[in-house]
Amino acid sequence: MTPWLAAARAVGSEIAGRYADDVDSRARFPAESLAALKERGLLGILVPVSAGGPAADIADVVAICHELGRHCASTAMIYAMHQIQVACIVRHAGTSPWQQAFMQRLVHEQLLLASATTEVGVGGDVRSSVCALDERRGKFRLTKQTPVISYAGNCDAILATARRTAQSPASDQRLVVIPRADATLELQENWNTLGMRGTCSNGYRLLAEGEMGQVLPDAYADISAQTMLPMSHLVWGGLWLGIASEALSRARAFVRAEAKRKPGALPAGAGRLAQATGELQSMKSDLLSCLHQYEQARASEDVLSGIPFAVAMNNLKILSSEKLVRIVGQAMLICGLEGYRNDSIFSIGRLLRDAHSAVVMVSNDRIAANNANLGLVLRDDPELLA
Repeated sequence: MTPWLAAARAVGSEIAGRYADDVDSRARFPAESLAALKERGLLGILVPVSAGGPAADIADVVAICHELGRHCASTAMIYAMHQIQVACIVRHAGTSPWQQAFMQRLVHEQLLLASATTEVGVGGDVRSSVCALDERRGKFRLTKQTPVISYAGNCDAILATARRTAQSPASDQRLVVIPRADATLELQENWNTLGMRGTCSNGYRLLAEGEMGQVLPDAYADISAQTMLPMSHLVWGGLWLGIASEALSRARAFVRAEAKRKPGALPAGAGRLAQATGELQSMKSDLLSCLHQYEQARASEDVLSGIPFAVAMNNLKILSSEKLVRIVGQAMLICGLEGYRNDSIFSIGRLLRDAHSAVVMVSNDRIAANNANLGLVLRDDPELLA
């Protein structure tokens, strides 16, 4: 076990789990958990040694998301979304002095990064922007209407997408790092949802200004394909596996309690538990397979930007999120009324509500439609073990 995972395990069991129900019921930011993650230096672990970081691997982040997901899904999601942004800066900062200095700040100050990639008026398509960077003499201004910016009220910086210029097409985008001190957030819509309530994903009108050095040098199309898409699906897969693991842990404890209560009789939920355990193993195998695929591919921009890789990562998201809902639903049926109750040690309610966010918050239907388009030009692979 790495020191990072050990630290995350302590945060999850000692802090995140203790406050998870309160975070959920009040739809509040999990301040205690994030403070503990900062204190243990877990926000900047992906930053390379050259910028003062420990240069952890994506597998470390996935493992941490899994551990946090067992205890508080909102904490895990915030950590996952933060690390997606960090990964984008680490891979695509280039030699930019501003970006290099910001990475050093990220490590030393344990900055929390949020994301503003969605926008009103584009139908949920993060690869299109209405807003544009207004550049004048090396400075920029930006105004963006966003349906959600998760935990914006508690972050230290926001990474926002925008058209490269006011004359650029919607798909010609750049990603800009905006320190919170340089941004104005005008609240437009409150976050009152079924699950993932602690992410505090309110809607805002974002106004920002800064210097052009804050704009990552690579096109957002490359950042999205090579880093944001695979990183998102992998870290989400980790935290969803954590939710599913916790649900089955409670279901297993319930079945064992029933077996002790009636010795010699197979508990009614034992069969469902066996089936759900098999699906959990399948979910874990899918995640590890795609993680290995990403580790093999990340040295090649061509592979990362290729259609087969995008389809594989999209399928991970679709299949993992659907399996999560089924597994947690099975856990509810195994525990019966005790799982349905909110005041039971076997309660599944919060896990079930958080699980449904996996297929809704980034629509599976939209991703499946994208895969359908990609599949039209995908070549057959004749090698069984390719």
